[in-house]
Amino acid sequence: MTLAIVIKFVAAIGLGYLIGSIPFGVLIGRRFAKVDIRQFGSGKMGTTNVLRVAGKKAAALVFIMDMLKGAIAVLAAWFILRGEYRADIGSAMYLMLRSAPALAALAAIAGHVWPVFLKFKGGRGVATFYGGMFALNPIVAFFSGQVFILGTSATRYVSLGSIAGAVAAYAILVPLVLVGGLPWENLLYGTVGSIAIIATHRDNIQRLMAGKERKLGESAELTLPRTEAEEHEMRKAAVTRELASLRGSKQNLHG
Repeated sequence: MTLAIVIKFVAAIGLGYLIGSIPFGVLIGRRFAKVDIRQFGSGKMGTTNVLRVAGKKAAALVFIMDMLKGAIAVLAAWFILRGEYRADIGSAMYLMLRSAPALAALAAIAGHVWPVFLKFKGGRGVATFYGGMFALNPIVAFFSGQVFILGTSATRYVSLGSIAGAVAAYAILVPLVLVGGLPWENLLYGTVGSIAIIATHRDNIQRLMAGKERKLGESAELTLPRTEAEEHEMRKAAVTRELASLRGSKQNLHG
């Protein structure tokens, strides 16, 4: 095992974490709603909280960018370690090189959940998990994503859909790896990633059991005090959205 490969391996994992730490939810939330979305609802920077605070366009953009975190982490690991896949099967170097993309994607999830740029307080990692899974195995990502969509649509609980989708990813991967010959590192990612998703939803699980979980479409209540400037910007953003809605209504009437 050469020192150069070890350095590249560590760099791939570290880069995955830094990519995951980029707070797109906070940045996009400020751009669209002029507030810190962490002051509302769950206090997280993920898609669901952005949807409640800043609207559908902002939420869609956050979801895409958070998915890209996981996908780019996988691609970056492949790029950094390209040409280095020369090791005896079963050796420590072989295991390290094979697992690097999956571990980089897991590091991206860790960065999203515990971002270094936000004092280690981030989101739940669902979109980043699916982004990494899509880069590792698009088919598994697609079918587990369908479970997420169906679960959320049927119950109106994003948290329940997220947990169901993560568990589905693991359940799909087990037979594909054990019987279908799918690379074992995919199961490593699916196992650790699904456990991480369930762990980050602990408070949601408690609220679901207590019947207090917010459904999709419900507004987010203020959880932290706003400054006077943030209050002003929030009111201005609300007025702007209302005016845009009225203009759209007038255009429809004249059309």
